[in-house]
Amino acid sequence: MPEPTTPAELPPRAAAPADRHELTAVERWIDSRANRLLRDAPSGGGRARLVEFLVFGAKQAWACIFGAAMLVVIVAARLWYPDDVWLARNDALVIAAIAIQVVMIATRLETGRELWVIVLFHIVGTGMELFKTGVGSWEYDGGGVLHLGAVPLYTGFMYAAVGSYMVRVYRLFDLRFDRYPRVWLTTLIAAGIYVNFFSQHYIVDLRWVLLAAVLVVFARTMMHYRVFRGTHRMPVLLSFLLVACFIWIAENIGTVTGAWLYPNQEDGWQLVPLTKLVSWFLLMMISVVMVTWVYPPKPPIERDAPGAALRRV
Repeated sequence: MPEPTTPAELPPRAAAPADRHELTAVERWIDSRANRLLRDAPSGGGRARLVEFLVFGAKQAWACIFGAAMLVVIVAARLWYPDDVWLARNDALVIAAIAIQVVMIATRLETGRELWVIVLFHIVGTGMELFKTGVGSWEYDGGGVLHLGAVPLYTGFMYAAVGSYMVRVYRLFDLRFDRYPRVWLTTLIAAGIYVNFFSQHYIVDLRWVLLAAVLVVFARTMMHYRVFRGTHRMPVLLSFLLVACFIWIAENIGTVTGAWLYPNQEDGWQLVPLTKLVSWFLLMMISVVMVTWVYPPKPPIERDAPGAALRRV
């Protein structure tokens, strides 16, 4: 967590507590009990930094709940799902993914606004999957009836997991931004990245040009995120890279289960090439833009007045 800022050191434009109404009902319940548990936590020294780090990890884990559930289901299906049952493994994964989504909405673990983002990720991701499998970029294990072409329908939920994480982390950490680029400009770059995922197979691959555009446009953008007592800052480009790394790790787990394979893995599993990080980094740009359509970027605001109530977890 780069550049931590304790309450006594908060700069004039550090983020203030987010509105609890942005939380789901379950999150408000967790929030109130977590604050009771941590209200006597030290405000300085090593123990305070440890508390801040643990709360950071807990929030990240909560933001990943949809993706983690999907990954557990994929691994479990590969390890324990029998091959000779009437319901194909891929169809079982589709049903499990739908069940996870329904539970999250029914129990208010996701908001209606988040559902819109997830639908967008489904559409964008499925379109890419249909094309990429068609040109042989990767392939899925066959079987089942719940698929479009060679693409099992559960794959859309994997992209939705990225969208779910993005919107949840946005409100859980009350993300705010210094010098965020114009949304129309980021949308233009994201559209170019998405088109290039298709056009690179027929004309020149512009990924390095698009990567340079992302680096230039976001070079000065700083993200402010609040954990517990402290507000922290991180370059947005670093956050893109970190999330891309976690997706790359999840991708390795997915391929080792055989859920999908790259051409170089057909004769035996190999680590997904690190060059895929560039693709995931660019995908993060598309993801961020879609989230900003629902949650417009907010600038940092004045810090709380002295004596204000404990910041929520």
